[in-house]
Amino acid sequence: MPIPDRLNPTFGSKIPLAVDYMEEARKRLIVALDVPDAASVTELVGQLEKTCHWFKVGLELFVASGPAVIEPLVARGHSIFIDLKLFDIPNTVAGAVRSTSSMGVRMLSLHAAGGPAMLSAARAALEGFADPPELLAVTVLTSMNQAQVNAIGLDRSPAEQVELLARMGLGAGIRGFVCSPLEVASLRALAGPEAVLVIPGIRPAGSASEDQMRIATPTDALRQGASYLVVGRPITHAPDPAAAAVGILKEMAEALKSYA
Repeated sequence: MPIPDRLNPTFGSKIPLAVDYMEEARKRLIVALDVPDAASVTELVGQLEKTCHWFKVGLELFVASGPAVIEPLVARGHSIFIDLKLFDIPNTVAGAVRSTSSMGVRMLSLHAAGGPAMLSAARAALEGFADPPELLAVTVLTSMNQAQVNAIGLDRSPAEQVELLARMGLGAGIRGFVCSPLEVASLRALAGPEAVLVIPGIRPAGSASEDQMRIATPTDALRQGASYLVVGRPITHAPDPAAAAVGILKEMAEALKSYA
């Protein structure tokens, strides 16, 4: 596995009784750095780095600050998920995968809808890297409900589309996926215990759903088989981001006790 052992949750067996559940939760929480510039990153990470191991760099931040924003995060020992949702012809995506992998990131997303040739080219682009990132095939965005799926010409349900894309990804050699919390259980059953399932659309009880359509609490997502939870605004827009992160970690830790 390309994920470092200290950050790599496993799902093939129950968590040992002696585990530190808060530390196990820290291994599985990814904070989305959906901020406009590098200065905002410095401020936010400064508040969170004693609490959180993982951070996600998405389109807003990457477009504003470029690859330079990643280097100091990696240098400080953080694990980075770069969420660019690559979607282009196979050769272009393969080149982008090689370029991104050289930055030392631990996860990299691409759209499963790019097709099996694109996914295979992305996987092949990692050959030769001693410590490559995990490729994550994005299935159906959490902002899309049935009406949104129908609007792009699909007559399947979101869950059916997730399964179709995941089967295609598995056939192309991809073992990491992004789906909404509502499809975690079925995707875990399909992909097996070693698959890496990264789940956005996480909203603690009482939080606003905002533009997310298919959501769940941290407890529900973990119990369904999520590997990692991506949380953005409930932490980053909170008056005290560190306290918000601790609250979510405590909820996750309680959920993980059910594995013991």
